[in-house]
Formats: sequence, C-alpha cells, structure tokens
Amino acid sequence: MTIAAISVANVAIYVALGAIAVAYLVLIVAPACSSYSRPWEKLAAAFLTTFILAGLLATGIAIGAALVWSYDRWG
Repeated sequence: MTIAAISVANVAIYVALGAIAVAYLVLIVAPACSSYSRPWEKLAAAFLTTFILAGLLATGIAIGAALVWSYDRWG
C-alpha cells in the first residue's frame, strides 16, 4: 500500500483498532491477570478474557447491523 492509497477511512479504522486493543489490554486483561499469582492462572485468565472480547464485539456488530438495517426507516 502506497502513501497515496491511504485514505482517511483507513486511518480511522486503524486508530479504532488500536484503541480497542489498548482498552482490551488495560481494562480487561490487566485486572484479570493481576488477580492471580501463579503464571498458569494468569495465562488462563488472559485466555478466558477472549470470550469477553468476543461477546463485546458480537454485541457491537449486532447493534451496528441493526442500525444499518433500520436506517432507511428512521433516517
């Protein structure tokens, strides 16, 4: 990808993905891992937080899809 091919939408998507990754690590993974002392428990807690991330992403996708689907009715 050349610099000329980078659009504002691409930058916005990359910034949003970065914000999601930072928020996931700081707000979900760090507290889950700090609750345990053994390394295998920390690893298990970090793995189990992926289900939280999947649920949050699925909820966001469902809300976004509902908004797109009903936009012509209410927009």
